[in-house]
Amino acid sequence: MSMAALKTEVPLDNNDRVLLLGCGILKKEIHLLIERNGWPLDTLFLDSILHVDFTALATSLKTNMARHAARRTVVFYGACHPQMEQMLEEAGNFRTAGQNCVEMLLGHDRFNEELANGAYFLLEEWAQRWEYMITKTFGTNKRIIRDIFQGDRNSILCLKTPCSRNFKAEAEAAGRLVGLPLRWADVPLDHLETVLQNALSLNGELHV
Repeated sequence: MSMAALKTEVPLDNNDRVLLLGCGILKKEIHLLIERNGWPLDTLFLDSILHVDFTALATSLKTNMARHAARRTVVFYGACHPQMEQMLEEAGNFRTAGQNCVEMLLGHDRFNEELANGAYFLLEEWAQRWEYMITKTFGTNKRIIRDIFQGDRNSILCLKTPCSRNFKAEAEAAGRLVGLPLRWADVPLDHLETVLQNALSLNGELHV
């Protein structure tokens, strides 16, 4: 799978508008919230598959922050790279609050509760690209893959947002690959909306 096409949307060339630069894993949900709230934002989303390649993720994030250095920018990422905070500091940017996108979506308390109960979280986009992501990270030996996942996880919690399509078949295939049963949860966008509101307010000039 090629990583050449990293940008999923090109922002308007308008330095008066805030740029939201981030992972495309929740692109549909963020667009819905922008439309719902009337936030004057441009967006630039990077391919979520970059998470399986730290070098490519760092290169893409640094390149795009530098390219838009003149703009007020909020970065929609969790602690998804070991040098995330250093990269942001060097670029003079900051990111949304949260360990990862699932915590931003579920809220801190529910995220940690489900994690403590042995859940592995699955979003629609990850389900659609599951086999590539898993084999890119852990190799193709299914026994090893299952040993890794079953070592400390007991289920896959499939998260459906108001923007999700039916990804039941893809989720079932993901469960078979790692040997874990599925659970399903409908997730509203309240926590994600609050995370974005807080980050945009901290930008200084954009009041939401």
